[in-house]
Amino acid sequence: MITVTEATATAGALRRLSEAGVSIWLDDLSRRRIESGNLAELIETKHVVGVTTNPSIFQAAIGSGEGYEEQLADLATRGVTVDEAVRMMTTADVRAAADVLRPVHDATGGRDGRVSIEVDPRLAHDTAATVAEARQLAWLVDRPNVMIKIPATKAGLPAITEVIGAGISVNVTLIFSLDRYRDVMDAYLAGLEKAQAAGLDLSGIHSVASFFVSRVDSEIDKRLTLLGTDEALALKGKAALANARLAYEAYENVFAGDRFTALAGARANAQRPLWASTGVKDPAFRDTLYVEELVAPGTVNTMPEATLNAAADHGDVQGDTVTGGYAQARADLAAVERLGISYDEVVEQLEQEGVAKFEVAWQDLLDAVTKSLDSKGVDGE
Repeated sequence: MITVTEATATAGALRRLSEAGVSIWLDDLSRRRIESGNLAELIETKHVVGVTTNPSIFQAAIGSGEGYEEQLADLATRGVTVDEAVRMMTTADVRAAADVLRPVHDATGGRDGRVSIEVDPRLAHDTAATVAEARQLAWLVDRPNVMIKIPATKAGLPAITEVIGAGISVNVTLIFSLDRYRDVMDAYLAGLEKAQAAGLDLSGIHSVASFFVSRVDSEIDKRLTLLGTDEALALKGKAALANARLAYEAYENVFAGDRFTALAGARANAQRPLWASTGVKDPAFRDTLYVEELVAPGTVNTMPEATLNAAADHGDVQGDTVTGGYAQARADLAAVERLGISYDEVVEQLEQEGVAKFEVAWQDLLDAVTKSLDSKGVDGE
């Protein structure tokens, strides 16, 4: 168990990050993390005030089988389908995590203390099915601090509006482009207007927009490396930060506008930008790059545990590193474009790959659970 003195020494950067207006969420969840008390410890010692999950995270957690044996046996005895088994296990974990984070939720008026669970990624291009799944997940978890994750695909946009309009809090995921991010904010505002027309209390509806970071650098830097010129190599590690900073500029503009101001009068909450995919993939970069360089008030940074630990150990948080950098951000993206690397092509590719990766992870999870159910003498199909 970490002592209070040790926690204070290791979490100074995380405390400064929180004081700068960045909510620290953990991008991971497993039953073992909940039951061992580790999640509660991270809340106490490392300023963690939320949790995000995705199909890859659940595939790693449930695929290992650790901590799920008893529930798997019960599900096998009941003869449930593999889809139902996965839904029961994932929602049980999210419900338990939401209970651990409930005091944070209550203390922050619902702003933090949130746990996100994603709709089945196979529904990413089906609006009606996404809405139905979101309603079902919210009902199954049955906690006020759950957020339903909906991908920012073209089919996801109207689903966001419908789900927000029903009073369900939403984490919009897989946002890569500035244009799509503006569409997401528009979908959120339309949802708030729909909820208001239905007489719902807007103060209880919260949302974050998960803007992906490291994957942008991974793809653009790969192309810069292939070009190999000094000019190209000098731009490595700059595109993702530029993209995120311009997203924050768009956020500032939209939520200072007349449309949201009218909703704010009815106690609506702004949809906060959430920096996702913040684990550094290039070992040449500082492992805390996407933490230190994306500090801005009113944001969320969801970190894998390795990034959280790195930030606690040697993070260098020096206040706002976003709002003064819009001109440079535009210049960096323009420089990449001048080299023949198409921004539109890259972000479209990343969205398609993001959906596909989650579909693969979900199928791997279904396969692992099917095998577990079958081993207990029950047909998992």
